Amino acid sequence: MIHIDGAIVVEGKYDKIKLSRMVDCPIITTGGFGVFKSDETKALLRWYAEHGGIIILTDSDSAGFRIRGYIKGIVNSGEVKSAYIPDIFGKEKRKQKPSAEGKLGVEGVSERVIAEALERAGVIGERAEDRRKITRTDLYDDGLFGGGDASKKRAELLKRLGLPERLSVSGLLDVLNSSMSFEEYKKAVGK
Repeated sequence: MIHIDGAIVVEGKYDKIKLSRMVDCPIITTGGFGVFKSDETKALLRWYAEHGGIIILTDSDSAGFRIRGYIKGIVNSGEVKSAYIPDIFGKEKRKQKPSAEGKLGVEGVSERVIAEALERAGVIGERAEDRRKITRTDLYDDGLFGGGDASKKRAELLKRLGLPERLSVSGLLDVLNSSMSFEEYKKAVGK
């Protein structure tokens, strides 16, 4: 696994599946052009940009560049980096025919091509095998998961951290592990 500081933004679920085998960071999907209408996704992108940064890794076709430009436009502060896959023509295995422009998207290129794109963007960090992860058990022990008033406590923490109220437990874990150490998490919970 490659550790990335921040979160990677991709277009769809197949892109996310591909990257989840490679990287140790949150992966946010835009749902293609769905990002234009989703206030929750926009809020999450802004939050990640301010707390660790985002790396936009969209397809190299016109739709991917349109989504990339839109994201850059809605993120007013924080860190936004771009990783670009080269124009490689072909057809994704799961599709019947090539895309309109005939280019492979993130899901269709090799892991080596993606790693090179991330390296060119300067976002590949150190490996994080030894870093203490925040787990569901930690959330449970701190009353944020599985208890009677866990949802209320979790909502208070989300509000204090400036995160969307509908963020799932899994999403919260992704955010916490990408933006703070275990010790910082314990301080945030202790407030």
